[in-house]
Amino acid sequence: MNISIQDLLDAGVHFGHQLRRWNPRSKSVIYKNMNGISIIDLQITYDNLKKACDYIESLVAAGKDIWFVGTKKQAQDIIRETAKSLHIPFCASRWLGGCLTNFSTVKRSLDKYKKYIAMDTDGSMSKLANKKEEAVIRREMSRMHRNFEGLLTIKDLPAALFVVDIQKEAIAVNEARRMGIPIIAIVDTNSDPSLVQYPIPGNDDAAKSIRILVQTIGEAIQNGQDKRQALKNAPAPKPKAQDEAQTAAANVETAL
Repeated sequence: MNISIQDLLDAGVHFGHQLRRWNPRSKSVIYKNMNGISIIDLQITYDNLKKACDYIESLVAAGKDIWFVGTKKQAQDIIRETAKSLHIPFCASRWLGGCLTNFSTVKRSLDKYKKYIAMDTDGSMSKLANKKEEAVIRREMSRMHRNFEGLLTIKDLPAALFVVDIQKEAIAVNEARRMGIPIIAIVDTNSDPSLVQYPIPGNDDAAKSIRILVQTIGEAIQNGQDKRQALKNAPAPKPKAQDEAQTAAANVETAL
């Protein structure tokens, strides 16, 4: 990772919630309480972030997909711009219930949305004889954009989810748990870190804190993508000497 504990401190990652809002299961990641606010132990944050990045990098290098999920106001733009730069699926406007547990139905709706986009792109939408029908379709497209923005390229369920604020994204977290999909998440002191496989203790309310953590995860994805591409471009391994000898012997027999 290209960040230090000092970078996390400067970004305010250590600020948790007020004591009256803390989740007792987050006790192990709290360094101390100061002025009625829980202070997160950044050494734990750093170590957990490193584990999460290593896991993500290996997952992506193996050709697996990760979805970004973060629909709270402070996270939306950060999730959107990071995911777009990496060309990975994301949900930044709204998590569509059943996106994981009812994937086949969601996929059909997504295909319908793609069809509408194609009609709009090639001009066939505006050529509809019934203008009322066009208006209905455009209203449906507007709703679909909110639901499916960032998911147009999905073909199958993700190998893992990266989530900002598991309280806000409780539906997505519950669906992933039901489907056995690993979750990497920024977990504040008001949440239960045991709900996810790779909890990253941190402030999930401040944009600056969210940004440094999301960008670090993004760098891990980029490293994984680079490794994946390098494997694709690598020349095929040469046959072993034994294989070469067997091939030569077979050629001799054929000649005889």
